[in-house]
Amino acid sequence: MRVRQLTTAAAALLLAAGLGGCSDDPAPVRPPGPAPAPADPTAGTGDVRPADRAAVRSGGTLRWAVDGLPTTFNVYQGAATADSALLAHALYPSLFRPDDHGRLVPDPDYLAGAESTPPGQQPQVVTYRLNPHAVWSDGTPLSAADLTAQRAALSGLDPAYQGGRPAGYDAIDSIAQGADPHEVRVTFRRPYAEWRSLFGPLYPAAETATPDAFNQALTGGGHLSAGPYTVSGYDAAAGRVSLSRNPLWWGDPPKTDRIDFLATPPEQRLDALDEDRLDIVPLTTAVDRAVPAPPTSSPAASGTPTAAAAPPAAAPEAATAALQRAESLHGVTVHRAVGASLTQLTLNAARAPLTDPALRLALSRAVDRRRIADAALTPLGLPGAPIGSHLLAGDQDGYRDNSAAAGPADADRLLDEAGWKRPAGGGPRTKDGKELSLTLLVPADSATAKRTADALTANLAESGVAVKTATAPTETFVQDHLAAGEYDLALFSWPAGTSPAGEQRPVYAKPRPDADGVLDHGTNYARSGTEEIDRLFDRAGAELDPGARLGLLQEADVRIWQLGHSVPLYQRPELVGVRAGVAGAGVWGYGWPRFQDVGWNA
Repeated sequence: MRVRQLTTAAAALLLAAGLGGCSDDPAPVRPPGPAPAPADPTAGTGDVRPADRAAVRSGGTLRWAVDGLPTTFNVYQGAATADSALLAHALYPSLFRPDDHGRLVPDPDYLAGAESTPPGQQPQVVTYRLNPHAVWSDGTPLSAADLTAQRAALSGLDPAYQGGRPAGYDAIDSIAQGADPHEVRVTFRRPYAEWRSLFGPLYPAAETATPDAFNQALTGGGHLSAGPYTVSGYDAAAGRVSLSRNPLWWGDPPKTDRIDFLATPPEQRLDALDEDRLDIVPLTTAVDRAVPAPPTSSPAASGTPTAAAAPPAAAPEAATAALQRAESLHGVTVHRAVGASLTQLTLNAARAPLTDPALRLALSRAVDRRRIADAALTPLGLPGAPIGSHLLAGDQDGYRDNSAAAGPADADRLLDEAGWKRPAGGGPRTKDGKELSLTLLVPADSATAKRTADALTANLAESGVAVKTATAPTETFVQDHLAAGEYDLALFSWPAGTSPAGEQRPVYAKPRPDADGVLDHGTNYARSGTEEIDRLFDRAGAELDPGARLGLLQEADVRIWQLGHSVPLYQRPELVGVRAGVAGAGVWGYGWPRFQDVGWNA
């Protein structure tokens, strides 16, 4: 899911990214200074062994851990979660899917081809050739009616539809059948470069054609679908969703008879793996939030009265022990990779002393990104590769490190020039009698966040910046702190989407007054922005030439660095435990499983 709105789902995805738990190469604009180093080639977002379908037997059941039973499979509804998106990709079409470098390519199961009018030709018309064999579970072929209904639901033209408004649907002027029922022509009222991100997932017109239909939770059985699997069981009490082979599926036959998605809290997953109750298990949160084992004895055990003790907090030592246990489990392989999300240090420009752009730039240069990435990632067995772009991940097509745009690497000189001087006897820098002392907000109970905060605190102390860490629970981190502006520095992540012009723009858009005159920052939690950055995003979103579009995105990234908005640090870590004999499973990076290939080796 790629919806930018402050819903429960979006907040959970943001924090999961922070904790580790919804184009062609142009001649881009270079920042001043030497050419940047390329991304670390070992730091890929995916770790899935290619599945040889001939070696995967037909039959059997897979048991797959999820955080909770999805209350909807419609990823555009406010109640959707990352698990909603996972199951949706087994049940519904996506006309395009990301490759290993985040490029959207046609999925031949649903799309025989698609092309847009060339750059400069108006209006932009995209012609889709739907796979003529693709049908909904009642036998009805996919058609222009499905795209038309989804555009009506997501364009924002009718406020009765309650849900997200992904970028791009509001740019569509009309949708019509082409030369035959399998050809669909989409005409845009303005050029939209990231049109490949639309209609993924695609829902049947019956579920989206009216506000009443769209607003109902899409869950349980009895709904049309068009994936390799259909819902065969939904047991809320047992916390289980069962998917079985779609009898009308036209593509490569699914290898597994049934997939059971089982709601399993992170703290129970290692035990479930050890006891052979699960086969595919996301372990990032289980490791990251692992808590030390309780003591075997206490004063109360010897008869001494004591107050009720709070549960122990997560700690790096406990996370290390949890990872070692996962790696030692018999018959289990731990897949690991850096994920398709960028962990960043965000600077609150609305809170003194960070209202001064010169100070924000100096702090940006004071952060040793490689040191921070090393502290966060190497304990998990991943290379400590820093990230140097706000908009693209390290192995994403077109990535380049633009950090040199923030100015000279001499942070001490920049701090001096900003008026913050080191006292003769040492200690934090001062200006006008005030110490340079900042709070760093991090999610509570995260070993990765603690390692990052500890390294960052020590790093900035060397430049005379005092940093005190403050934690906030996951449930209140976004609404009560980021959205409220109650922090100086904050550590969290944004997904690195396949369509950065549309998806990332709200994160960096200049805050503007709302109807009541109150400054509305939206999801730009740094609260800094410029008209120029907004224009660059808008131009990139409308630029149909891939090289020119990427050049505009690179220029926008340069300006974000120069604004001192935030400091990209590293890509989030992801860990998945997979039982021996399971093929086609691991860390999927930008995309999602090819469910028809996942199964048991012969």
